[in-house]
Amino acid sequence: MTDQRPTVATHAGADAVNPAGGSVSGLSAIGSMQVDAEGRSIFAADELAIVLSHYRIGLIDTIKQFNRGSRKAPKLVIRSDRGLFLLKRRAHGRDDPFKVAFTHGIQLKLAERGYPLPRLIGTRRENNSMVQYLGQVYELFEFMRGTGYDRSMEATKDAGKALARFHTLLADHQPHYTPPKGTYHAAPVVISSLGVLPGALLKPASGEPTVNADEAGQIADELDRCYRQASAHADELGLNDLPVQVGHSDWHPGNMLFDGHKVVAVIDYDAARLLPRVIDIANGALQFSIQGHGGDTGRWPEQVDEDRYEAFFHGYSSVQGCELTQTEKQTVPWLMIQALIAESVIPVAATGLFAKMNGADFLKMVLRKVRWIQEHEKQLIDMIDA
Repeated sequence: MTDQRPTVATHAGADAVNPAGGSVSGLSAIGSMQVDAEGRSIFAADELAIVLSHYRIGLIDTIKQFNRGSRKAPKLVIRSDRGLFLLKRRAHGRDDPFKVAFTHGIQLKLAERGYPLPRLIGTRRENNSMVQYLGQVYELFEFMRGTGYDRSMEATKDAGKALARFHTLLADHQPHYTPPKGTYHAAPVVISSLGVLPGALLKPASGEPTVNADEAGQIADELDRCYRQASAHADELGLNDLPVQVGHSDWHPGNMLFDGHKVVAVIDYDAARLLPRVIDIANGALQFSIQGHGGDTGRWPEQVDEDRYEAFFHGYSSVQGCELTQTEKQTVPWLMIQALIAESVIPVAATGLFAKMNGADFLKMVLRKVRWIQEHEKQLIDMIDA
């Protein structure tokens, strides 16, 4: 494996194979049209051969499908005499080369500064960070091993610390490409999803509805009121006056690999964008302190795990220069409410389900959690300094 740092490919893409479209070796469509028995997108054999020819990874021993993450973004683990690699084809909708170049610039800057993440592998011809082939975008990373989040205080604190390091290392990063805009705060997509929510609750993609029309409308109305109220409170507290910088925008346990209690890799930079850092912090605090109870959402606790909530903030503020301002602290509960509603409502509005759980039952649980955060706003703010 070369130690040379890859360069970010332009949107025209050096190492692009017929980037304007057309056909290569008779191909006019590739892996996005091919799926396995479980409906996951897979690579075509000739597609794989052409893409891999752009990398210098030595003699290949094995190639195995890696079924983690989006079903629309096929991934392969490749073992060669030079190590383990992960090949990924970007899912449709996340394959704009400009946006990919933006995320690659972030990852390369972090790698240069010693941050824990899978390293991008450059192409053999021009050491570019991506390959384009028939309108598709491909990336190759070193494959990193690790375990999942064990919910311990130590791991939670290290996740907070890793976020602080992310923000610190990228505080001066000036992207060469226009970054995406918009977060879960005051998001038009959330408002529009709330508008169609009643119909989705009455016609879930599978199973029978568990609410009538009046109940569906009441759930949507209360969520809409809580979301708009939380957005207004955050604005009144000065959220929009806070400085912005590059943020991860999807900080949760599933995007981290651990070795024991230590974060050894942060993955998935697809949602990265410019934002006030507290947008990341509040979502991280929610994700690392929220409590569930299997598939029975009626038994999920309404309160956050206060110990893990405090541990996350202790980890964040342990990094020099990462103490939260008073404005940031005061916006945290209201941002947590918005993050919780946004993450829940968008998928339910599309299918009537959250994962495989009935959407109405899931959103009733979300409302209980939202009410708890509202009622414990001051306590949650005070716990940041505890």
